[in-house]
Amino acid sequence: MAGIETARRADAGLGWKGVGLVRSRRDQVMAILVVLPSLALLAVFVYGFIAQTVYISLTDWGKGAALALKPEIHFMGAYNYRDLFSGFLNVRFRQDIVNMLFFTVLFVAASLALGLLLATILDQRIRGEAVFRTIFLFPMSLSFIVTGTIWRWLLQPRGGVNVLPTLVGLRPADFLWLTSRDQVLQFDWQALPRLVVMVVALALVAWAAWSAARRRFRTAAITGLPGLVLATWVALGGAAQLKALPFPEPHGFNLALIGVVVAAAWQMSGYTMALYLAGLRTIPDELREAARVDGANTLQVYRYVELPLLAPITWSAIIVLGHIALKIFDLVFAMAGPDNAPTSVPAILMFLTTFRGNELAKGASIAVILLLMVSVLIVPYLVASFRTGRT
Repeated sequence: MAGIETARRADAGLGWKGVGLVRSRRDQVMAILVVLPSLALLAVFVYGFIAQTVYISLTDWGKGAALALKPEIHFMGAYNYRDLFSGFLNVRFRQDIVNMLFFTVLFVAASLALGLLLATILDQRIRGEAVFRTIFLFPMSLSFIVTGTIWRWLLQPRGGVNVLPTLVGLRPADFLWLTSRDQVLQFDWQALPRLVVMVVALALVAWAAWSAARRRFRTAAITGLPGLVLATWVALGGAAQLKALPFPEPHGFNLALIGVVVAAAWQMSGYTMALYLAGLRTIPDELREAARVDGANTLQVYRYVELPLLAPITWSAIIVLGHIALKIFDLVFAMAGPDNAPTSVPAILMFLTTFRGNELAKGASIAVILLLMVSVLIVPYLVASFRTGRT
């Protein structure tokens, strides 16, 4: 039928180019018609609800008006956001933000390191590689709820991991894996604005130095001058007046989070192992042999040949693991429950605030903050991927 139609159009004087043009336009119209329902649903149920959540976060919807048929909602601007970061009663939110950041760093680092180690071992063509690969990948097939249930039993204060020393005649350990209230790496939330300014200044100066080393003097001047001004301002005490709170409020890394980090890394290290193993298998042996001929030992081959070539895989894994960590909910819920403050994260607090406390506006504010933090991680990666694909 297509041949008859083509011949008919050719006879009508359109020619082969005209036939191709008609088909191209018809395919484009069909593609738009097929994709259009998905775009409409996406616009309503994803971006529309995001916009609604942002609007709710700017109101006072909650408490008595939460369940009213016709609630009286007033526009409050950024009050909920200011209250979360500097309000007297929102200490738990600030500690949850700190917990989430520590968890993200440790979880991503542990998953990458363990995955790279396992991939390096399997890349030695050991006997039974397929069996080990399946064993290491198996935890990834479990949901976080199942993983949390397993590790909750393993990390009981009077059982599981703590009784392992008794197998060799030692006393049982007494570490409180999920309930410890001890903190390390503490800092004062009151000084957070000053710390942020210092970090920004150091980042600008470091970026300027990096640009100057690559002879990008214009970029170095644009970033270095503001960095030096900020650093000088901080050094002269100008940032001393910047305070997030009128009183000291220490926050730090809760040791109870170690159990959650171990469980999460156990589940996702198989994922990073698979990525790294695939990357290692694509590196030509000629590159390793050339490095050895130049006198490089085994560690130098890893440092100067394999790790640089695995950098794109590392960045992809950081993006995937990072956004999982920032929105972590089910693993913490299953391991420690929603009311265990030492292991709480913002997603848990959003759930409690919204559906238990009926403070819909404050819960929406926490959701928007989480969305922004995930976007900071995802958007630059998407922009870089888009530019790479376009070039």
